[in-house]
Amino acid sequence: MRTLGIAAALVALLGAASAAAQQTGRIEGVVRTGDGAAVAGVTVVARSDVMPRPRTAATDEAGRYALAALIPGAYRLHFTSPSAPERRADVVVLLGQTTKYDMRLAATNRPDSLPVEEVLVVAERIAVRGDAAIANAFDGDAVQGVPLGFGYRDLVKLAPGVQVTQDAVRGPAAGGSGQDNVYRFDGVDVSLPMFGTLSAEPSSHDVDQVTFARGGASAVGFNRSGGFAMDSISKSGTDEFQASIEIAAQPGSLVAENRVGESAAHRTDRSWITVTGSGPLLPSRLFAYGSFYRPAEQRGNKATAYGPAKDYSNTRREYYAKLTFAPADAVLLSASFRTSRRTEQGVSVGPFEADSASVGGLAEQDVTSVDGSWIAPSGVELSFRFSDYALAGTSRPDVFLAAQPSLAGTLDVGNLDRMGHFSVPSPVAGDDAFNAAIAPLIERYGYLDAAGRRQGGGAVGAHPQIGDQSFRRRGIDLTLDHDFVWGSSSHDLHLGWRATQARETVQRTSNGWGSITVPGGIDHAADGTPIFYAARVEQMSLPRPDGTTVPPIDSYTESSSLAVNDRVAIGSFAFNLGVLVSEDVLFGQGLRPAAGTRSGFALAPGEKYRMHTLRWRDMVQPRMAVEWAWNGADTVFLSFASYNPEANSLARAASWDRNTRASLRVLFDEAGRVIEHQPYPGSSGKIFQEGLTPRRIDEWTVGFERALPRGFALSAHLRRRDGAHFWEDTGNLSRSYDNAPPHIARKGAYVPDLGAVRAEIGGSSYVVAELDDAYTRFWEAAAEVEWQGERGFLHASYSRSRYTGNFDQDNTSGVNDANRFIGSSNLADGYGRQLWDNKDGVLRGDRPHLVKAFGYFDLAWRARIGALFFYQSGQPWEAWDSLAYGLPSYYSSTIRYAEPAGSRRSASHWQLDLSYAQSLRLPLDAQMQVRIEMFNVFDRQTGYNINPYRRDAAFGMPRNHFDSRRVRVSFKVEV
Repeated sequence: MRTLGIAAALVALLGAASAAAQQTGRIEGVVRTGDGAAVAGVTVVARSDVMPRPRTAATDEAGRYALAALIPGAYRLHFTSPSAPERRADVVVLLGQTTKYDMRLAATNRPDSLPVEEVLVVAERIAVRGDAAIANAFDGDAVQGVPLGFGYRDLVKLAPGVQVTQDAVRGPAAGGSGQDNVYRFDGVDVSLPMFGTLSAEPSSHDVDQVTFARGGASAVGFNRSGGFAMDSISKSGTDEFQASIEIAAQPGSLVAENRVGESAAHRTDRSWITVTGSGPLLPSRLFAYGSFYRPAEQRGNKATAYGPAKDYSNTRREYYAKLTFAPADAVLLSASFRTSRRTEQGVSVGPFEADSASVGGLAEQDVTSVDGSWIAPSGVELSFRFSDYALAGTSRPDVFLAAQPSLAGTLDVGNLDRMGHFSVPSPVAGDDAFNAAIAPLIERYGYLDAAGRRQGGGAVGAHPQIGDQSFRRRGIDLTLDHDFVWGSSSHDLHLGWRATQARETVQRTSNGWGSITVPGGIDHAADGTPIFYAARVEQMSLPRPDGTTVPPIDSYTESSSLAVNDRVAIGSFAFNLGVLVSEDVLFGQGLRPAAGTRSGFALAPGEKYRMHTLRWRDMVQPRMAVEWAWNGADTVFLSFASYNPEANSLARAASWDRNTRASLRVLFDEAGRVIEHQPYPGSSGKIFQEGLTPRRIDEWTVGFERALPRGFALSAHLRRRDGAHFWEDTGNLSRSYDNAPPHIARKGAYVPDLGAVRAEIGGSSYVVAELDDAYTRFWEAAAEVEWQGERGFLHASYSRSRYTGNFDQDNTSGVNDANRFIGSSNLADGYGRQLWDNKDGVLRGDRPHLVKAFGYFDLAWRARIGALFFYQSGQPWEAWDSLAYGLPSYYSSTIRYAEPAGSRRSASHWQLDLSYAQSLRLPLDAQMQVRIEMFNVFDRQTGYNINPYRRDAAFGMPRNHFDSRRVRVSFKVEV
């Protein structure tokens, strides 16, 4: 990518430069005398075990100082002045935030008496850079002291105001869709390219701190999230050698029976092994940290109609290494690499399938980060970051077949269980000829019923498809930060540039001949030959005449952003003035530019083409705020921020090559000879409506923050978010469907000359359009209280919110916990699915009431207790039925609402999780920790994901339940 190449050249010229300061924090404050006078020329030095070298600054004429580019952790500040004794203070720096600490110096200097002040700066004295924001940061004690799972997504439970979800793929709604969030791990964006979900597999065992930015964002950090942005930093090496090993287990016998009555023999046994080591490679210069992590799951699968099934197993091995290097006091460099490989077997097998038909999986993940910063003598901070995230996943059969499909070959009808996934036919009442023809197949491949008779309706062979899907995102950030004083105002100026490239590669091949069925001679081919067998075969499995195979589908998105932000402080007021400007370019596959054509393209299978550009001038995202420190410390603020979410699936969903990669229906005669073949219908090659405005979310926030006595802090805010300009693929003439509002119907076709374009290059009758009057609206009133003491920590929050609209990206399918296309879903597809078809109402992510409280307390006998409690309103849902729109009963009812959106709601849920950790001293300065965690103490298995299909026998019943009570035990030894 050209922009990445330019960026690499700039990095080489800058030398030591990386990371938009998002993986560091800073300390700033004012030094005064006891009577309040500012003190200039005070030397301030910050030292920490995580920083190879100290940071040094001096106070200006107003007594102000700033220490930038600090690795998050605990610091000791040293204040040295020729006119006063040295003072010290212990403070904590949090990820991406500013620790504010003001020091009072003694009025006299007596060399024989150097009093020392030790102060721990706690959470209420820490504010986000730019201040007028809704954000939280939690340090390692909070992360480790609260009962949580080992997965990265488990940390989301700590985010105030964000719903708790057990979805394995889709994220929680937080003022936007669950696909609008941004997840960063060690500063690397691990949100799935083009889908915006957290399908990545990083774990939390190395996480030292975690942050959540939920609103009021400045232009610092390139935040385009329409929901919340999450980031973390992993542990670092220090100047001391340290090592640990931890073994944790959650046996199935310590898991309560779930609602579906799963027997103890089929409950999952889980175990975890974690090994860490750290220390100096060059004392006070180069630190190293490394870890190994191995989670594993085992379960006995239930027998199928064909007999015993293989056990389920899931094992992942993850390795991590991190280097922190400070070649000089003003230079800080860091590099890390994380790699993992997960293998699965026996993930699923149907109750009427042979064990050989089970499916497994393979996933490989790499997360790479290289960053650094240089603080120039002038105080200017230059930084850079290079990040590379790659995830390759395969859904693959547990049994691979040797059969190679070919349109010039034959189907071995004598060994159908070795040819693919063979569905054994069942007799048809009254069709004696068909029943006679399939009787030998049932006798050979059918399963035995209780009476010992062979039955049809089952399946033998192997899983039919091998699905390979890989993602990669690479990016470079370059930033400049400068604090300076101009007249009576101080400025915190930030300039940034980011370039990223995201890529998805999809390859689907058949295992043998794929899915094989038996029409049994009822149907006939075009030449009149009876069709006895049929197979669904992926084109990517079939050799072409030249001996090659159909290549995979590659889709790309290239994004660039420019950020300018200045925080101006004048007296007790601070103003944030910023803007983030972005450009996204979508690339599809299957066309090439062609002059003189109406479409501007000609067909070119396999060739990359520029599909659509979301222009700079259309994605100007202002970030403005005013903050008033009304009593010198506590603040009130008002902010406005606009976001253009980056996640977009159209690079593949609208690509021309999707149809040419479709699967084929291959037809055979009774001897297995190929009669003919025909492609299954697909939807691809979509033209974009002219004049599209990018999806946009505008946000207004008013709030306050106040420090209270005894280590307490209080904050509260009111917030509103409006979403508009939603894109979706829809029929070109869909404005005339159903009872469309007159002002929409009279607009006519989205693309007036679509017929002329299709005459040139084909493509779909659907187009990508900005749906008329599509909107979402979110408002929230929330309050948070936090306490930090010498022996404990507590954070509690309550939010009252409402999430409404007519465009529900979280409700586009009957199975929503998956990677669903953004911009190409069931929404606006045909009659009954338009925005005026009962879609206006309460959206799926609405949780009017949400309470969270978590924390820990250290006991006198070297023990720690931790707890996490949450309560949230249930999930909105509504009845679906195609009959409500006069459609035949066989039409799909999916998202054809039979009543206004969100007319019903599932039960609310509350849950309490507890932990107890006991530390024991061992010889040689080692210690052991025994930790017991109990999740869902009161076994509240609340149902959710309600079946909305009105004509289904299970209508109104929950399809999922919150996990049952379970206990996890771990043993950790540290030296």
